[in-house]
Amino acid sequence: MTIRDLDYARFEAITFDCYGTLIDWEAGLLAALRKVLGPRGIDRPDDELLQAYAAIEAPAEAGPYLTYREILAAGLLGVAHDLGVEPEPSEVAAFGDSVGDWPAFPDSSAALARLHEHFRLGVITNCDDDLFARSEARLGTRFDWVVTAQQAGVYKPAERGFELAFERIGLPRERILHVAQSLYHDHVTAKRLGLTTVWIDRRQGRPGTGATPSANATPDATYPDMASFAEAATAAS
Repeated sequence: MTIRDLDYARFEAITFDCYGTLIDWEAGLLAALRKVLGPRGIDRPDDELLQAYAAIEAPAEAGPYLTYREILAAGLLGVAHDLGVEPEPSEVAAFGDSVGDWPAFPDSSAALARLHEHFRLGVITNCDDDLFARSEARLGTRFDWVVTAQQAGVYKPAERGFELAFERIGLPRERILHVAQSLYHDHVTAKRLGLTTVWIDRRQGRPGTGATPSANATPDATYPDMASFAEAATAAS
C-alpha cells in the first residue's frame, strides 16, 4: 500500500540511493551478464542470475574495501564459475565499466528535476567516483552532495557513507529525507541512524528481492516509482 501522509515541507534535503532507485541496475546487470553468458550458450531466468550475483556481491562489499569495478569483477567471475565458464580478461574489464551504460528508469530525470526545484538533493551510492559521474550525467541532475563508496572506503549498509553525508549537508537529521529502493543497503541503516525514509518499491508485484539481499525494515512511506513520489513530495511545497 502506498502511504502519502508525510509532511514533506519539514525536509530541506533529500538523499538518494542511485542504483536500483534512479538507475535500473538490474537491467544493467542482466544486459552485461548476458553479453558474457549468451555467446557461450548459457540462458538462465533473470531472477536466477540476479540472485546468484547478489549472493556474491553483498559478501564482497562487506569485506576489505575494493573498488566497485573490482566488486563487479568478482560478481561476474563468481556467477560464471558457478555456470562452468571462464570470461576473458577483456570481458571482465568491460563488465566493470558497464555501470556508466546502465539505463536510468524512465521517470528518474523528470522526477529529480521537479524535486530540485523544492529541495537540495544528495546521493549516497555504492560506486566509484568516475562510474557514478557517468550515471549522474545520464540522470541530467547535478546533485548538491555526492558520497560514493570510494570516498567512504566502505559500502552500504555500513554507516560511514551516511555519516559523511551528515557532515557535508550540515542539517539536523530530522530535516533530511532518505529515498531508496533497497531495504538491505539503505533503509535498515538509515532508520537506525534516525532518518525518515521513503521506499521506492521498484520490484512491486514481482517475487523475490532480485539483486538485493532480503532485509526487514519499515520505511515511513512507500511509492512504486519516482514519479509518484515526486508528485507527493512537491504537492505541498
